[in-house]
This record gives sequence, structure tokens and C-alpha cells, in this order.
Amino acid sequence: MRVVTAIIALLIVLLASSCVFVVNEGQSAILLQFGRIVEAGLKPGLHFKLPAPLQQALRFDRRILTLDSTPERYQTSERKDVSVDFFVKWRIADPSKYYTAVAGDETRAQQRLSPIVRNGLRTAINSRTLQDVVSSARSDLTQALVQAANRDAENLGIQIVDVRIKRIDLPEESQVLRSVYERMRSERKQVADALRAEGNEAAERIKSNADREAQVLKAEAYREAAKIRGEGDAKAAEIYASSYGRDPEFYAFYRSLEAYRSSLTTRNGVLVLDPKSEYLRYLQDSK
Repeated sequence: MRVVTAIIALLIVLLASSCVFVVNEGQSAILLQFGRIVEAGLKPGLHFKLPAPLQQALRFDRRILTLDSTPERYQTSERKDVSVDFFVKWRIADPSKYYTAVAGDETRAQQRLSPIVRNGLRTAINSRTLQDVVSSARSDLTQALVQAANRDAENLGIQIVDVRIKRIDLPEESQVLRSVYERMRSERKQVADALRAEGNEAAERIKSNADREAQVLKAEAYREAAKIRGEGDAKAAEIYASSYGRDPEFYAFYRSLEAYRSSLTTRNGVLVLDPKSEYLRYLQDSK
């Protein structure tokens, strides 16, 4: 009897547990009966249902999800290729439509969502120039893309919150990339040439200033040397004159010795003079 009672109690507990389910925070749920939706948009909390397999509860994540796409090549209005890397922020807006469209499978939902965003991005880029895509029109581009993609994704029960462009590149084999590199190289060369010309001009200016200062210093040095030399010569002349006045004969003898020393410096030199010349007076007359 006790065994039967325990079995009955266990069956009641199992039956009660199969009739109760919990929807957590950040989730939404729908209630299915034989595969058909009987209730949708169940909010977080405790809910009741008929035991399985009569009714079944499916829970979906209400948080914002991310679709990270691989880079895709597009053409601008100028027929120039660009490679765009982007990601999509989306969430489940209508659980009923979401379940009907993709059976509640997130992978299938992303597979359906990806071409919608890609087509919208292609349309947006095709109507803009390369400069608009790369620079100021990026925010306008994504805003228009979100609005257009939400209209196409409405039947999936999905709301696209945002589309963010991570990077816009020019393909490696693109002619535009080569022209951009050439323009950048030309601009850098112009800047380098301008800086080099300014440096040469500054160098020439510094060199000319240095040469002028050197000439001024040399002139001042020559002038000072000439002044000192003149003062020395004057002092020497004064001394010579004083000496000549004291002993003219000794002064004449000294001047002759200076002349001999200056004339007879070459070892093999020949000096032709008249023996009676005044020049040889002190050599002839020892007295």
C-alpha cells in the first residue's frame, strides 16, 4: 500500500513539474500546442502549461545579439571597388514570427539576415562616391541601411539595432589603391623637397653669415697686427736712432753684419762685388 502511495505521489510531482516552467530575465517564450503557437510573448516569471506532449514552451533570448560578417567587396557610384568589413547588432522583436520563419534557430536566422544586410549595404554604397563612403557619409550610410534592412527583416521577427562598419579598405589589386599610393608618395616628396630647400637656404644663410664674420675677424686681426707691427717698427726705429746717435760707427758695423747675414745665406751662392765697394769695408779693414 505504501509503495502504491509513493508511486502515485511521484507521478503527481512529475505531472506538476511538467505543467510549470520558468522564463528567465532576458528571455521571451512562446507556448506551442501540437506545433501550433497558442500563446506568445511570455514575460519573465513562472508560467503554467499542459503536460507534454500536449503543450511545449520555447524560450528565446531577448538580448542584443551580434552578427559578425566577413569582408565583402562593393562598388561605388564611380565604379571603384572597396572592401567593407562590418558587423550587425540585432535582437528578436517578435517571437511568433521568429519561430515561424526560422523555427527559433539562431544560426538559420543569421543566414537569413546576412544577405539582407549585404544587399542593403551594396545599394547604399552603389549610390555614393568613394569619398562619401570613406569619410563623412559613413554615419548616414549606416542609418539608411538600418532603416532599409529592418523593413526586409520584419517578416523574420527580427529588429536590426545597428550596423557598424569596422573598416573600409581598397583591394590590393585595385587601380585606385595604386593611384592613392602614388598621390601620397607625390605629396610626401613635395613636402620633403620643400623641407630640403628650406634646409639648404638656411645652410647657405648660416654659411654666408659665418664667412662674413670670419672676414670681419680677419680684417680686425690684420688691422691689430699691422698696428702692433707699426708700433714695433716705430719702437725699433727709435731704438736704432738712439743707438746711432750714441755710436754711429758701431751702428754702421751692426747694419753691415745684418746685410752680410742676409746676403750670404746660400751655401753655393756667388756674390760678385767690386773689392773697393763700401759693402766690403768691414771685411777688408779689420781695424
